[in-house]
Formats: sequence, structure tokens, C-alpha cells
Amino acid sequence: MSTKAGNIKVVLGADHGGYHLKNALLDYMLRFGYDVIDVGAFNDEPTDYPDYAKLVAEKIRSAEAEKGVLICGSGVGASIAANKFKGIRASVCHDTYSARQGVEDDDMNVLCLGARVVGEELAKEIVKAFLCARFKGLERYKRRLKKIKEFEENG
Repeated sequence: MSTKAGNIKVVLGADHGGYHLKNALLDYMLRFGYDVIDVGAFNDEPTDYPDYAKLVAEKIRSAEAEKGVLICGSGVGASIAANKFKGIRASVCHDTYSARQGVEDDDMNVLCLGARVVGEELAKEIVKAFLCARFKGLERYKRRLKKIKEFEENG
């Protein structure tokens, strides 16, 4: 699998629990030519993951970024918060298969990672799988996404 960046713009955010992993992934993505918007945290002082979920979601919803990577201690809180925003399809992925499949079949646009769950090298492989994957756009996948959008609209 190529790590070629293409023209993908990525927004990257983390709370204090994900701060160190965020920095490692930022360096990794920049090295491969991704255009990365770093929305913080910018130190390891205690912060709240919903704040970073909001920043990541806003960048995607405004089309400033195509995909997002969001990190907290487990990845769970970040995923829950991010999915509250219309148009965001976030999931915790701690393996490359889920990261790739989540994009190809479900058009996932935010990858959530748990910095206390995965190590740096595995996180890099997961991010690579996520960023290199493309939505397949098969009719059954579009049909399912339409149902999810209806949930967003109608509760």
C-alpha cells in the first residue's frame, strides 16, 4: 500500500492523553506530504476531548479538511463526541483492516485512536490504511449512508 499523499487535507486533534501520539503522527504525515491542520492540544496539560472533536469536525464540515484523525486515551470518548456532528462518520480503529474498510464501505471521515491502547508504530500503520483508502461508492454502501443521513436529519 502506498503512503502517497495525493491532495488529501487532514485535520489532526488530540486531548492531553493523545498529545504525544498526535505529535508523532503529525511528523509521520508531514514526511509523506500530507497537508495537515494541527488543531491541538499543544501541550500535555489536562484538556477535554470534546473540544478537539469539535475542532476536527468543524474543519471537515467547512471542507478545510477531507479527513480527520482524533486521539484521546482510549479513542472512545473522541469517537462519541465526533459522531454528534452532522456529516461526521467517526470510528475507533485499532487495526488496519477496520481503518481501511471503514473508509471503503462506510465512508468514514474521522479515525479515532486510543493513545493508551495502540503503540506509535501500529498507529502509523492504521493512519496509513485510513488515509490511503477511498470510498468504493457501491450502491449498497450509498443506500446505507443515505439511511444514516436520515437518522441525522430526523433523530
